[in-house]
Amino acid sequence: MNITPPARRVRAILLAALLATLLAAAPAAQAFCGFFVGKADASLGNRSSQVIVARHDGKTVVSMLNEYRGELAQFALVVPVPQVLQRGQIRVGDRRTFDRLDAFTAPRLAEYHDPDPCSPRRNKSYPASAAMDLSAAKQERGRPDSALGVAVEARYTVGEYEIVILSAKESDGLETWLRRNGYKIPAGASAALRPYVMQGMKFFVARVDLAEHAKSGKAWLSPLQFAFDSPKFMLPVRLGMLNADGPQDLVVYLLTRQGRVETTNYRTVRMPTDVDVPGFVRDDFGATYARIFDEQVRREGRGTVFTEYFWDMGWCDPCAANPLSTDELRDAGVFWIPAGAPTGSAQQAVVTRLHLRYTRETLPEDLAFQETADRANWQARYVLRVPWAGDENACPAARPYFDQVRERQEQEAATLATLTGGDLAAIRERMNLARREPARWWEALWPANR
Repeated sequence: MNITPPARRVRAILLAALLATLLAAAPAAQAFCGFFVGKADASLGNRSSQVIVARHDGKTVVSMLNEYRGELAQFALVVPVPQVLQRGQIRVGDRRTFDRLDAFTAPRLAEYHDPDPCSPRRNKSYPASAAMDLSAAKQERGRPDSALGVAVEARYTVGEYEIVILSAKESDGLETWLRRNGYKIPAGASAALRPYVMQGMKFFVARVDLAEHAKSGKAWLSPLQFAFDSPKFMLPVRLGMLNADGPQDLVVYLLTRQGRVETTNYRTVRMPTDVDVPGFVRDDFGATYARIFDEQVRREGRGTVFTEYFWDMGWCDPCAANPLSTDELRDAGVFWIPAGAPTGSAQQAVVTRLHLRYTRETLPEDLAFQETADRANWQARYVLRVPWAGDENACPAARPYFDQVRERQEQEAATLATLTGGDLAAIRERMNLARREPARWWEALWPANR
């Protein structure tokens, strides 16, 4: 997460994914023995944030990757939490943990090569693509801090962050306190903070210690991790939209012990999967998947939550990256796997990857989740089928095979146009699918003359 100067005026930020305080409550898939050739990672999205949530038995560990654009002195992070966090419940994490989970769960491109149609053992059917599952905040001056209803419950320095834990009796007082103490929070914070104040929640507030960050030599902010107990399972993303200047993307990796995670107050929809796509997609699969996601958001609506991956952490097929080791899972917050346990213990964890694009208008409520009993492995997977490289006249079965390949390629072109909302003619041209003349009557009579 590179930190770059702002293009316009510097804005303080309360990132949606950073506000991922998780207050929580609440038939096997066919193996794909394919050859992995590409993936689409989370960095493709504009204004994208990533959160890791490990949860089991009412215990939660949240890891937040802080994508901040602007001057570090302007950074302010405010996260509602259910309790006053002790120093030992807060940790600076490792960015590589996000990279590993992203790589493991990314939508993937797999490649299969057609068998020789002249071989007696060849597969006699070449099916077309599988069916697509398309399915002004109030400023108060002159009031002493004691009159604001805000109490500092704890102060910590954690890595490059200065952290305070606050309690508040009113949202206006909380906003005033934050501004007086140098936190560059955006206008309108009071209204956004009010629901959390009314629930009696505490506030985890962080800003960057510029001297400590300079010592680190890093061009990005380190992830923050914190652990807590709570019966609720939710993500307060709306607080992160105070200064949003456009649609926001959020990728959440949910690590649980039993089953797939879904949202309970928004539609959870699976991305199209198991579809054949043209060969040229190999060269730009990341950009192609970004267009696929854009089109699905257009169809389903912003605010829909898309499942991109669900799998047992012990294995993968095809693998975009190796499963996380036991140590890596513990770094991600999987506390129920004991330290030093063999890597096979990773099978005690499953991962759900959810992807959401939203605006203030399309997400009227914070996200609520539930863990289901579903353990059927699933992935957003796109397939390249490479034709046999032989000659049409190699054997009697070759020409019918190539006829089927052409039909399949036409279907691949139509599928990609549907998935991306692209121009079919342009896709066909890129695939070199020239218009074919119909077979003439004598070609069946004298095939040797072809």
